[in-house]
Amino acid sequence: MTTDAVPLSGPRFQTEPAVLYREMRREHGAVTPVLLDGDVPAWLVLGYRELHQVTGDPVLFSRDSDLWNQWENIPDDWPLLPMIGRKQPSILYTVGERHRERAAMISNALEAVEPSELRRHAERFADELIDAVCGEGAADLVGDYAMLLPVRVLARLYGVPDEEGPALVTALNDMIDGRERAIAGQRHLASAIAQLLAERRARPADDVASRMLADPGGFTDEEIAQDLMVMMAAGHQPTADWIGNSLRLMLTDERFAASLFGGRNSVADAMNEVLWEDTPTQNVAGRWASRDTHLGGRRIRQGDLVLLGLQGANSDPQVRVHGSALTGGNNAHFSFGHGEHRCPFPAQEVAEVIARTGIEVVLDRLPDIDLAVPAESLTRRPSPWLRGLTRLPVRFTPVPAL
Repeated sequence: MTTDAVPLSGPRFQTEPAVLYREMRREHGAVTPVLLDGDVPAWLVLGYRELHQVTGDPVLFSRDSDLWNQWENIPDDWPLLPMIGRKQPSILYTVGERHRERAAMISNALEAVEPSELRRHAERFADELIDAVCGEGAADLVGDYAMLLPVRVLARLYGVPDEEGPALVTALNDMIDGRERAIAGQRHLASAIAQLLAERRARPADDVASRMLADPGGFTDEEIAQDLMVMMAAGHQPTADWIGNSLRLMLTDERFAASLFGGRNSVADAMNEVLWEDTPTQNVAGRWASRDTHLGGRRIRQGDLVLLGLQGANSDPQVRVHGSALTGGNNAHFSFGHGEHRCPFPAQEVAEVIARTGIEVVLDRLPDIDLAVPAESLTRRPSPWLRGLTRLPVRFTPVPAL
């Protein structure tokens, strides 16, 4: 690792990540040396072609975290352990044929979700959340809405009782932010999932957890619990940020002004533009080199940690002219990953239905919605992994609850 590594933390990930990624690319090239919490070294892949290479070769760039050459330097309370765990038997760290079997189990369990039922749940929970604020004439669309909606829908689909949804939101956000509450958040989520699986073993139902338990692949309860935790975390926070970032774009960009009052095409346009320009999942950990290799002109040693710079790759000038207009049909972004470890297609569809329904319900129910603060005062959470707003204050004419 070089001595000019860039810390993967700090306020610029909140304020100007696009500028930061451009500087990294200019100074270090497509593969940048970075430092994680505690000065732990890694490589951040910012090049579109290089990211394609890493995600397309799961043997050379493995998901097996046991390969990491830094484990002896990692303390037990390292706040990034929930994101880069050792011996986690989840699908994230499974490789080869077993990974493909588990991906199929997850896809089958999610594919059985009826699209009309999914949309109905999303609309019901969205309406309940809007009912709580619509008479006030003001709301925070992140804290009062976007951060609460996806996990409520997912909990219902997976089989978790509705009343446990709010505590799951807190636990998931703590875990993903990667700060001092991260490990406590992970423990809460694990205990909620273990309880769900024990109940579904005894009383199967028409839900995702029951379908996973009934899968003929012979998976242990521990494997299924780990995969449900991944599905909950990966399904909730990025979807919440997709809603928040899309609403921010529609409320601050005059191209979308007319569409706030009844247009629908532009919801899809805004959502797609966010996946290119302001993607919720900025950086992903990780892959580990299974042998010495070269990538983007860098010498990568066996066991080095390689981070996937999804937003950096999306804005790579080798494949995109900066500031180019994006058509609604261009989906060649990296926001859902790539290769055999990409987000399963049924999971992408679930996220898209929840996010789109969430945005449409806001526009339907709050007819003259407007930003309540200057656009430049909006701030982001302090995470190098996920990019989302801390608040999105809006005002509107008070309307009655449904």
